[in-house]
Parts: sequence; structure tokens; C-alpha cells
Amino acid sequence: MASKSHVFMFPWFAFGHILPYLEFSKQLAAKGIHISFISTPRNIKRLPSIPQNISGKFKFIEIQLPIVDGLPENCEATIDLSPEQIQYLKQAYDALKVPFESLVQKEAPEMILFDFAACWIPAIAARYGITSVFFSPLSAASSAYLGPPDELHSFRLRTRPEDYARAPEWIPFPSLVAYRPDQGTRYMQHVYIPDVSGISTGQRRAKTLAECDMVAVRSCREFEDSYLNVLEEIYQKPVLPIGLLPSNFVENKTSHPESSNFSSTFKWLDKQEQKSVVFVGFGSEYKMPVETIHELAYGIELSGLPFMWILKKPEGIDSQDLLPTGFVSRISDRGIVSFGWAPQLEILAHPSIGGCLFHSGWGSIIESLGFGHPLILMPMVNDQTLNAKLLVEKSAGFEVPRNKDGSFNRDMVAKSMRLVMVDKEGEPIRLKTSELQAIFSSQHLQDDYISKFIRYTSSFKKKEH
Repeated sequence: MASKSHVFMFPWFAFGHILPYLEFSKQLAAKGIHISFISTPRNIKRLPSIPQNISGKFKFIEIQLPIVDGLPENCEATIDLSPEQIQYLKQAYDALKVPFESLVQKEAPEMILFDFAACWIPAIAARYGITSVFFSPLSAASSAYLGPPDELHSFRLRTRPEDYARAPEWIPFPSLVAYRPDQGTRYMQHVYIPDVSGISTGQRRAKTLAECDMVAVRSCREFEDSYLNVLEEIYQKPVLPIGLLPSNFVENKTSHPESSNFSSTFKWLDKQEQKSVVFVGFGSEYKMPVETIHELAYGIELSGLPFMWILKKPEGIDSQDLLPTGFVSRISDRGIVSFGWAPQLEILAHPSIGGCLFHSGWGSIIESLGFGHPLILMPMVNDQTLNAKLLVEKSAGFEVPRNKDGSFNRDMVAKSMRLVMVDKEGEPIRLKTSELQAIFSSQHLQDDYISKFIRYTSSFKKKEH
């Protein structure tokens, strides 16, 4: 049977979702699949250009985001919004149902890969006999922790915030993957209480999982085999690992207009000893409070280690107020702080980088382990805590200890950095991450997963709904 030669890609409007969808799209296009990647004009403009060798198989389709009360103008992704405003983006996202169906009628795709928020897509796909695939960019462990599609079943087993601080009973082996005790209440509210869109995140996910034809997961059996088996058991439908989507360093080497500003940074890195520098970064989405930045800065300083820190400046805060008084001058002989955008892949690839202190996002974990870097884990939001627990479970990282309220102090940061980077106690972590590099950087392994995905979906016969 011929392959699903025309595929719609429709990610949730968060760049932690958009970018994995884009990478998946590029790899499918390289195998001859025609891709229509759907997002808003502003989001598409912020994406990197498509490689010339697949341009004939790939096209962007712009879809206009409706105006809704509470959603600021020109805010088309979560990066543009405060956490409280994201519910209005979901409300606008839901209003895309009619124009999306019009695109389906016009373009006639044979398969739609979609995200958790678009829980209305399986019904559209069913009307036109199209295969619907929920593609989750989360780790398999995070998805397994979230539980089965039956939201009420999950809720009956986890009725108190403290229930979320341990692995659920549907994971049948010893697992560390769980939230911290201080996160339970917030997670319950996020999952079970509807927002202004009229539906909760948990309800979206449950509807998506119940109605889609199959699930694709950004994972591989070489690293998460047991958690992928859990997903197959609790979803009761095909679960397809599509690989880790490691970035092709040569293909993705930066051509960003600001890249020339980093020549002095790379000259500084060239002068450092191999594997001596800690790369510090917390991504573009998380908006770290100034008080937290200060405590983190004191911890980095106290460690005594050389470092390269990419720091996102919160709106309305002057750069001179962002760091403790005198910090930059005190660390000038062994550290660099850079504000805003940075060529992260090129920095991670530099031989002087020896470890990463970061937020434990799944994409950043994949990039870091792709270069064999041991991980100092400081999860902040969403699935990051679950990822951190997974890495600790796999002996590939060390999580910075927290107080009961979820806060940390500078001593915790400094000791954790030294343990992972230089102390004898951290040697097993350094050895483990060196071993994992072969999995996380393997383009051959990735190519095999993409080929398997295409073969499976090509022969898939859609069931009647």
C-alpha cells in the first residue's frame, strides 16, 4: 500500500512543541512524505528556514488566530504570554476548528499529526476518513506518569496533592518519576479545573487519547523501553516511538543574524580547559523571577567553576538589576553572562563545555546528552520535574535539592554543580552520560525510527468510529 504521502502537522502554539513537530516534519519530508505545517503567521516567521533538499516536499500553511478577549494583540505563542494568559490562547486555538476543517477539505491530507490541545481534530479526521495521530513531544516517562485516557480513573487513584509525589500504580516497576510534594496542588488544578476555554488540560488530553487512531512519542526503546510498554498498556492503541529527533548539528549550524555577536564568547571558550565549563540555561519559555536569578547567581559563584550563562531578561527589568551587585566583576575571570538569544547547539558542541545546569526540558536533555554532557537538574515548570526524576533514575543527572516549599538556596546549587562536574561522587554520572551519547546523537538510529513509523502508518487501516 502506498505511504501516507500528504501529512498535516498541527502543533500546539508553544515552541517546545512547535520545534519538535518541525524536526519530525523535516525528517518525514526527507523520506518523501509531503508535509503541510500549519501555524500562525507570526509563529511561522520565527522558525528557521527549511533545508533546500526537502523544500519540494514541505510547505507552511498560515492560519489566522482569532481575536479573543484577554489575549493581547500579536501574541500567538505561549512565549508571548504570562502563565495566566495561556488559557486565552487555548480559547483562540479552539476557535480554529472551522478554518482547520476547511483546510482539510481543500488540501485532502491522508494523515494528521496533532497536539494534545486540539482534541477536536480526531472527530474532523473521522468525518473524512483520515488517520489521526496524536504526536506527544514529551518523554515516554512523563506521559506514563500522566496516566490513562480515562481521566476519572486517574482522579480516583490520586485524590490528594501528596498522591502526586509518588509514581502511580499503573507503572508496574520501581520508578522515581513523580512531582515534588509542593507541586501537587498546582498540578491538580491544572489538570482537572476547566479554564476560560471551558475545558481543562486533563480533559483535552483524555479526549485526544481516547479518540485518536494512534500515538507517536518522541522517545526510543534504547532509553525508555519500559515506559513505552506502560503507554501501550494504558492507551490500548498503537504507540509508536519516532526516535529522539536529535538535531543534525551540521544542518542546523546557526545562521542567525545575531550569531556574529558571539565571536568573543567562542574565543573565551577556546581558552578554557576541555570539559571544564558549565553551560547554564533555562530556555526561552520560563520567566525566572529576579529573586530566583539572584540566588542562582550566588550559587554559581560559590561553586568556583567556570561557566557560560544564557539569561533571559524579564520584561520591565533593567539588565543591571537582574544580577546581584558586583556579580559580573567578581566572576569576570571565569564566567560569561549573555542576555537573550544564543547559538545553544554550537555552545554545547564546544569541547570546553563539560556539563549543563538547566531546567530539564526534554528537548534540552536530548541536545545535552547528544554531546555526552552530565546534567545538573533544576526543573521549574510542567513536565520538567518528571524529566529530572527520569534522568536521576537513569543515573544520568543530579537534581538540585529543594526545600519543602520548592525553593532552593545557593549552597544547594554550588554543591550540586561540583558533585556533577568534579567530585569523585559524580563520576558514575559522567560515565553514564558519556555512554548515552551514542544513543542520543545517533542519526542512524533516528533514521531507522522514522522508516519504521512510515512503514507502520502506510499499512494502517483506519477503524470505523
